[in-house]
Formats: sequence, C-alpha cells, structure tokens
Amino acid sequence: MHDEPMSHSSMRDQERGGANHDVDEPDAVKANASGHAGRLMVLTGPTAVGKGTVEAALRAKHPEVWVSVSATTRAPRPGEIDGTTYWFMTEDEFAAKQRAGYFLETAVVHNMAHYGTPLQPVLDHVSAGVPTILEIDLQGAHRVKQEAARLGLDVVYVFLAPPSYDELVRRLIGRGTENEEQRRKRLETARLELESEHEFDVTIVNTTVRKAADELWTVIAREYALPLD
Repeated sequence: MHDEPMSHSSMRDQERGGANHDVDEPDAVKANASGHAGRLMVLTGPTAVGKGTVEAALRAKHPEVWVSVSATTRAPRPGEIDGTTYWFMTEDEFAAKQRAGYFLETAVVHNMAHYGTPLQPVLDHVSAGVPTILEIDLQGAHRVKQEAARLGLDVVYVFLAPPSYDELVRRLIGRGTENEEQRRKRLETARLELESEHEFDVTIVNTTVRKAADELWTVIAREYALPLD
C-alpha cells in the first residue's frame, strides 16, 4: 500500500498470551498446544489505525509471516474476499462454531457484529515455529490473555497506535467505508481502546506504513531469532 505510518516501539514487561484462524469443520479442532515453538504475536489497536495496511506491508517484505484470518458476521465490503480478508458467516453459522469450541476468542465489536479467531490454524502454525500474527480488537486480546495459559501459548501483545486522535478520525472518515452512525460507534470504542495502550508489551506508532511494518518485523525477528533485514 502507500507509504503512510511511522512507528516508535516501547517495550513493557507484561504478561504473554495466544490466538488464531481458518474456517472449516468444528470437529477438526484439537485444542492442544503442547510442543509449540516461538511466540504468537497479537496485534491490536483502535479502528482505522491501519492494522491491515501494516500487516500487508510486512508480508510483502516477509512472506514467511502467517497472519490469521478472522471470522465475522458483518457484511463484506467492496473488494473483500471470503477466506482471505475474513471468513464471512451468518449469525447462525457463527453461533454453531462458537458452541462447538471452534474459536480461540470471540467478541461483539462496536455493538454491530460478531468476530472470532479460529483456533486450530493458530496452534498448527505456532507449533511449527512459523512467525504467526493474530490481528484482533481489544476485547479479543483480553480473551486471548485469559485462554493463553490454558492452551500453553506464549504471546507478545503489540499495540498499534495513531499519531493522534485527530489523525485517527481523519483516517476513518477518509476511508469512507462506514456511515455516520457506524463512524460514531467506532470512534466511541476507539477512545476507550486508546486508554488501554499501557496494557501491552510493545507500542508501535503508525505514522508511516513502512516504518510501522519494519518495527513490527523487528519485534518478530527478536522473538523468533530471525535476521532483522
């Protein structure tokens, strides 16, 4: 994408946790993380901060990174692809998966739609030592922390922050994917999410996409003992 987010990362000594994706049969889930290698990277931040754009820039340069695909009950936006952008589900489909224990975490985001992280693909990739990222909202990150110990997952929590709240508003309005009521709800949630930055191990300020992606790679490379370049 274009060159927009710059970043400063600040390490914090905090707890670690886990996550992930891929949608199929519920009975395919084996919630067993024994023998995993490496740490799961959980990336969160307020709406419109650019998480997806930074991830895309990261993977363009480091395709070995695996990014979880979440499930959602919201309608697809123009250009979004089922199984690539999200796994798009009806409310009934999502509820059935949830009852079957298919998800690592689920949340109702902005009081508008359900989102969830399919569990087994995360366990598979982390166990294989593949650098693995889970992009979720703040609710989801909190639920991952609750589940991580039970699953034996070791997690690094990364908060992607905007340069300022005003810039966040500008980006949300500029992308033009929500109506006025949806923007209002998202910005109400964003104010609360920004107050939670201190809970995370690392903060990356998304001033330019390239720098933010490079800082995220630095975190991953450190955890997986990979070259910085």
